[in-house]
Amino acid sequence: MTVETAAPDSPFDWSAPLVPGTVVLDDRIAPNAPWSGVVTRGQVLTIVDVGGNQSADCLIYNAHDFAERYSVPDTVAWQGNAYVRTGTVLRSNEGRPLMTVVANEIDRQDTIGGACGKESNTLRYGHHVGYQHGCRENFLAEGSRRGLDARDLVSNLNWFMNVPVEADGALGIVDGMSAPGKRVAVRAEMDVLVLVSNCPQMNNPCNDFDPTPLRMIVVEP
Repeated sequence: MTVETAAPDSPFDWSAPLVPGTVVLDDRIAPNAPWSGVVTRGQVLTIVDVGGNQSADCLIYNAHDFAERYSVPDTVAWQGNAYVRTGTVLRSNEGRPLMTVVANEIDRQDTIGGACGKESNTLRYGHHVGYQHGCRENFLAEGSRRGLDARDLVSNLNWFMNVPVEADGALGIVDGMSAPGKRVAVRAEMDVLVLVSNCPQMNNPCNDFDPTPLRMIVVEP
């Protein structure tokens, strides 16, 4: 996939797989664009935050049965923690392990902030941003290539996005904790279809108002 040019002063670090193995897939996702790929059981997907603090909104499905898909409540309830860290098992709506976070170079990953979209953008930032597409539109466009539609969209993961839970229970969308070249690696516990939206959000500080590329590397350990 062609990588679009971001701001001239954006530092890029394309990094490398976080887990050693034979590379079977190495894709680059342009700023604002979607991506999808199948990761088979035992393979490890490394997601590289090339420009720093670039949210990678993510959905995961059983590659052989799309009715089984990533579940925020099951993941949070099984581990008793709202944050995704090294060792977190990403569970399906049937309670089964989809993927496991085997390595993680930032303190925590978000699984409660959800995905942006045209409707939420206009509600949060005003109707003048109504022309901008969001992660929901990316998921719909990429999902349609895989046989998914709007009924298959559920709450998602946000790799590299910082959504703190405050003492009063409120959520914030604030400056990220990542940096160019930071990575997270997830191992497939079954054959999975992974959808990613390289978040096109330009109205809050989650990506420093400057969407940058992502790198997706799948290895066979």
